[in-house]
Amino acid sequence: MSKITDSVRELTQPIIEKHGMELVDVDFKKLYGQDTLTVYIDKDGGVDLEDCETIHNAIDGPLDDLDPTEGKPYNLNVSSPGIDRPLKSARDFNKKMGLEMEVSLFKPIAETGKQKKFNAKLIGYDEETSTVELEYKTKIIKLNIKDVALIREAVIF
Repeated sequence: MSKITDSVRELTQPIIEKHGMELVDVDFKKLYGQDTLTVYIDKDGGVDLEDCETIHNAIDGPLDDLDPTEGKPYNLNVSSPGIDRPLKSARDFNKKMGLEMEVSLFKPIAETGKQKKFNAKLIGYDEETSTVELEYKTKIIKLNIKDVALIREAVIF
């Protein structure tokens, strides 16, 4: 995390929660040649354009007061995390329990036939031990979350 995203997260989280939503992530990067601060929000049932506008209006003034970029101009976006977002929090994992996941590992493991990328069913997550449990074909695989480069719901058409 960067100083900018950390300070924005700290400032906006209580504001977003006050509106009955969850702060999912904060991202600060160049987008189309412009510094862009994106605040990702979610709620049960998903967010819509009106929710994004409500949160944008609620955090715009406090962000101006905070001045996270120390006077450097930036664009502010408030967005839903999207269907293909990676799972990061315990809440994310619990919401997706029992669903098919797209998994990418940093290095291959024997249980997947040495594949680094595979699909598997999410059957468990333990926040205390930072482990995820997956059903891959007929095998149960338990992985430390540090070994997982990406895990997200598989989009099946």
